[in-house]
Amino acid sequence: MTPEIAQQAQQILSGMTLEEKVGQMTQYDWGYNPINPETGTSARELLLEEIRQGRVGSIFNVSGAEEANELQRLIQEHTQHRIPLLIGRDVIHGYKTVFPIPLAQASAWNPDLARRTAEAASRESMKDGVAWVFAPMIDISRDPRWGRIAESIGEDPLLTSAYAKAWVEGAQVQEGAGERTASCPKHYAAYGLAEAGRDYNTVDLSDRVLREVILPPFRAAVDAGALSIMASFNEVNGIPVCANSYLLKTILRDEWGFEGVVASDYNALQELIVHGVAADEEEACERSVLAGCDMDMHSGIYMRYLPKLVREGRVPESAIDESVRRILAVKIKLGLFEQPYINIQSGESAAADRAAFTELAREAAQQSIVLLRNEGQLLPLNKEGVKIAVIGPLADNKKDPLGCWAFDGKPEDVVSLLEGVRHAERSGASVLYAEGCAIDSEDESGIEAAVAIARQADVIVLALGESLEMSGESRSRTSLDLPGAQRKLAEAVAGAGKPVAAVLLSGRPLALPWLKEYASAIVQAWHLGVQSGNAIADVLFGDYNPSGRLPVTFPHNVGQVPIYYYRKKTGRPPGGVYSSYYIDSTTEPLYPFGYGLSYTAFEYGTITADRTSMTADEELTLTVAVTNAGERAGEETVQLYVRDEAASVTQPLKKLIGFRKLRLAPGESADVTFRVGADALAILDQHMNWTVEPGAFTMWIGPNASEGQSIRLQVEAKQMVRQ
Repeated sequence: MTPEIAQQAQQILSGMTLEEKVGQMTQYDWGYNPINPETGTSARELLLEEIRQGRVGSIFNVSGAEEANELQRLIQEHTQHRIPLLIGRDVIHGYKTVFPIPLAQASAWNPDLARRTAEAASRESMKDGVAWVFAPMIDISRDPRWGRIAESIGEDPLLTSAYAKAWVEGAQVQEGAGERTASCPKHYAAYGLAEAGRDYNTVDLSDRVLREVILPPFRAAVDAGALSIMASFNEVNGIPVCANSYLLKTILRDEWGFEGVVASDYNALQELIVHGVAADEEEACERSVLAGCDMDMHSGIYMRYLPKLVREGRVPESAIDESVRRILAVKIKLGLFEQPYINIQSGESAAADRAAFTELAREAAQQSIVLLRNEGQLLPLNKEGVKIAVIGPLADNKKDPLGCWAFDGKPEDVVSLLEGVRHAERSGASVLYAEGCAIDSEDESGIEAAVAIARQADVIVLALGESLEMSGESRSRTSLDLPGAQRKLAEAVAGAGKPVAAVLLSGRPLALPWLKEYASAIVQAWHLGVQSGNAIADVLFGDYNPSGRLPVTFPHNVGQVPIYYYRKKTGRPPGGVYSSYYIDSTTEPLYPFGYGLSYTAFEYGTITADRTSMTADEELTLTVAVTNAGERAGEETVQLYVRDEAASVTQPLKKLIGFRKLRLAPGESADVTFRVGADALAILDQHMNWTVEPGAFTMWIGPNASEGQSIRLQVEAKQMVRQ
């Protein structure tokens, strides 16, 4: 916060009443009535009156620029200080132009692409008056049963941190007054480690895991300039986050120096009572404000009780002033005092933006697709003179490719897989279609017709997966198999004896080891948004060479969960009777973290290093030559992993410390260089200090977490990096 902004905020603050201050700390969901549900008064009438009284600081879920301007006009015409509303929205993976779900975008291993989609989403939502986007979601998740893994960047701290930085930078558009947006990274913290993968469930973890795995993406978001942070619903080690001063003050404020706004998640203050850490709303109010929660999302508890608590001396007014000062500073930074109103965009301008965003959506969807299997080089398909049977409940489907959290997207804007194939095959192939079965119904009556279609074709494209309602918030599953009769459909269609390319559209990793028996090619397409069908067709026909790599581990079965590459050795690794293994399943993943195939082949040369030993304050340079040995241009994601072989505390088998994505023409080679310094080698030691310890380190460079060649390095001396 600059001295000028601090002075301006303080000048406004000094003239405000206590109720006006608390109003700035209060946010409501437009259209709902949390203020006095017992009355017959409509929600909007109540909220409009609260806004006129200056008792509301933020509103979310407003519908369009006209409505946003009307609400801002109430502030300007009826309140003394004319403090504009901060209008928010969940803009998770696009606004009206829906991009791939975040887990899909993470599969691109391209943070700059996410920066561009985040910027496009903010620019589009900004035209409707949204100055505060509740994104990115940067919870580390190791459990595909958890529905909100779809919104995450996956299981790895480094990859998620890179995306957190890029997403914040993209989402926070900073142009003229009235054309700026704030991001709100979420959910701080550890929400993605909900026990049993069940949403909102208990989280119990060590401070070591918290700091090594969970917090780095949030630190990256703060360092990137995030103007706000959303506190999560869940408890962490017995204390719900909105009442957790260790997380909200000790770490976020004191250690990281965060100056922005901490907002609760939806109704999370009310949930303190349900958690059992507050006896009533008044106690919930007291605990959350003293813990460092600046803004109450939707519950209305601050407005009902904070003035009373201050007057009784239970909450110092200085704590209120600190929160309001931060909220005012964000509004000043966004230029809302200069320009609270939105300039209505012309139809011509909106159409031009939409065209550019749609083109970006196709690019993002292409890069998000992961080729998991391609036996016999079935893919890419030939467009000339072939009959293609497109079969499955997600083939001619325009709703579910939008994915979860796409409230402003419209199915009519979606290109279905069937449409994409038909658009692509105009030069000579013919396309047949059958649904076969619904996504989650056990009804098998349509399978026979699908088999008949399959028998007429030369090749089958089988579109399987989940509906958008099966992932996202409150959408946890205990099965990671295909729902309904889809497996029976796959088995029956494969029985027609024609080659099968299975396309999986889902919001989470699915455990489908059996699918290899029926499909020569398997394409993980996720939920890709409005350009889903075009992007999938681009990959199926080879107009785009797939380059996606998995940001999360795929299990063989749900019994392996949680499964992730960043695991510890244990004292008895798999290999004998009395070891850490399953008697009925492998411990290895179905597909490892970082995995993905291409239509070309990449070869790695020998790793070279500029030294074999180093002190902790030196830097190691590793180089490997990567060659495109195939006949198509393609992109490879080169990944660098490290293991500290003997440390004062146990270490993971491998830890990602770098990655590079490069495009190579057929026959082309390029040197990929990584520079490894103390930050990459540091561990949290016994005293919880980030330290490089002397000893042996092994480093791997390869295409995923399970493959690659290694090199050894010796570190000669200990060095503390930071406390």
